[in-house]
Amino acid sequence: MTRKTIPLLAALALFLILPQLIAVKYYLHLSILALIWVIMAQGQNLIQGYTGYVSIVQAGFMGIGAYSTALMGSHFGLPSSVTIILAPLVTACFALLAGYPSLRVKGHYFAIVTLAFNMVIFIILLNFTDLTNGEAGISGIAKPGYGRGALIDFNDRQVYYYFVLAVAVLMTALAAVIVRSRIGQILIAIRQNEDLVASVGVAAWKYKLFAFVVSAMFAGLAGALYAHYQSFINPEIFGVAQSLDAILAVIIGGSGTLTGPVIGAFFVVFLPEYLRFADSFRLILYGLILVLATIFMPRGIVGVARDLAGRIRGQ
Repeated sequence: MTRKTIPLLAALALFLILPQLIAVKYYLHLSILALIWVIMAQGQNLIQGYTGYVSIVQAGFMGIGAYSTALMGSHFGLPSSVTIILAPLVTACFALLAGYPSLRVKGHYFAIVTLAFNMVIFIILLNFTDLTNGEAGISGIAKPGYGRGALIDFNDRQVYYYFVLAVAVLMTALAAVIVRSRIGQILIAIRQNEDLVASVGVAAWKYKLFAFVVSAMFAGLAGALYAHYQSFINPEIFGVAQSLDAILAVIIGGSGTLTGPVIGAFFVVFLPEYLRFADSFRLILYGLILVLATIFMPRGIVGVARDLAGRIRGQ
């Protein structure tokens, strides 16, 4: 066992016993949402943290995944276990269509183009009422394994927690495999100097498109899990504000690290709840904390922790 694996195993053990440590059920609900956001943030980290392209469309992709699984279940009668698997694939198809033109530009232009895509997705979800029910949304979305004879009762919040935890661990492991592969090394090289990567004959656009589509699949899966957990969806949760939260989760946790999105996801889900004491000033306080954290912790919480650990070892 290496020195790096011990904290990971300790964190996993903490997540496994977390439901037993939580006395208030509402915090278990927030933990489930945070784990769903872990999946979303890991995808965001692939395109933002490792490739260096800030995408502002992840909440839109999350919406495509959520509506895909709900509509496939209600219109085609497919079981939830199948629609949850198909939802990321449907999202990937949309990401291919959006990614090819978007990735022809860089920097702020790419961010603006993806922002426009998120707004288009939101407007379609809001106005294509024949399919999405518009602002009223879709209710009664069945949980996985729902029905007579189901082996596992996913209506039990604790069961759903462990289900989402398993998926979050699996997707984090998948992200780790990608970033430690040759593809991941090229993505990092693109972030550091894209022109140099292109000059040695590597088709950088293929790798950027790969990162964009895979990040969208992560978001689509997160959306599908969210839809089946809440049993209700409407366009409100899939707007630009949520895409910005995904970006902040990566920045605050630690951009370009695997641990950062996990910490950042819990941060953006729990912090607004802890600020409820501030009532109408809550969002102002939330924004102020995020701005200060971004300015004074450019490497995120993981970066600060590493600096502290380095100083302790140096003493």
